[in-house]
Amino acid sequence: MPDGVVIVDKPAGMTSHDVVDEVRRRFATRKVGHGGTLDPDATGVLVLGLGKATRFLDYSQATPKRYQAHAVFGITTSTQDASGEVRERSEVPVERATLSEVLADLTGVLEQVPPMVSAVRIGGERLYEKARRGEEITRAARPVTIHSLELTGFSGREASFDVLCSAGTYIRTLVHDIGQVLGCGAHLKTLRRTEAGGFDIEDAVPLADLAARDLKPLSAAVRGMPRMDLDRACALMVSRGRPIDGGDTRAEEDERVALLHDGLLVAVYRRSHDRLVAERVVPS
Repeated sequence: MPDGVVIVDKPAGMTSHDVVDEVRRRFATRKVGHGGTLDPDATGVLVLGLGKATRFLDYSQATPKRYQAHAVFGITTSTQDASGEVRERSEVPVERATLSEVLADLTGVLEQVPPMVSAVRIGGERLYEKARRGEEITRAARPVTIHSLELTGFSGREASFDVLCSAGTYIRTLVHDIGQVLGCGAHLKTLRRTEAGGFDIEDAVPLADLAARDLKPLSAAVRGMPRMDLDRACALMVSRGRPIDGGDTRAEEDERVALLHDGLLVAVYRRSHDRLVAERVVPS
């Protein structure tokens, strides 16, 4: 069974699970997962783990993501993107200076209400399943962080943004909220993820071209995490889940550290005072 990571440039029109199924077929293994869903119409970086790497995908999923988003002002939709039914139209003009002020106000920690058409679970059921039945329920707001929100293009009725945000941020909801603040409404026209899991779009392979040569080592699942190289004796202790001395690692309290031996991932440990304690060990 192959163990490792592939970085796919997801095409529009496929769900993230569709991509998982295709990778399963190409690599002849059932054990494949992804490190963060992309909507069917979105494109860009999708991190997938195979074999033992699936145990570490939540670390990739928790990393900040970067997107290129294109918004249309004056039209709101049922899904907050171009796939939904038009709900309202407005002729309220949008000025570039006003838009820039709104973007500045929406940078930082925000409370975001997830859209009805989303994979968020409420009462044991995905929201999109409720939406298919025509239900709309009250959703609790959740904190998200917009690290940066840059206007990269503007034509009066449409605008493009570069967004760096925390995991779990809905860009279509961010665009919807921008429209609400402006008083004209807005929806997401296109979305492309350009960074995820420590990888950028240049690392991604078009799904049609994906091959065995594109399989990255298991350690790619924890890219960007502080690392510590182990000697053979220490690697043996770590493989058994035993705590070790914190050594020279610069990890802060409770920060995770990737432990490697001869370039291979052995485990992910967590800093606890002057020790490193096991959080997840690569199965033998």
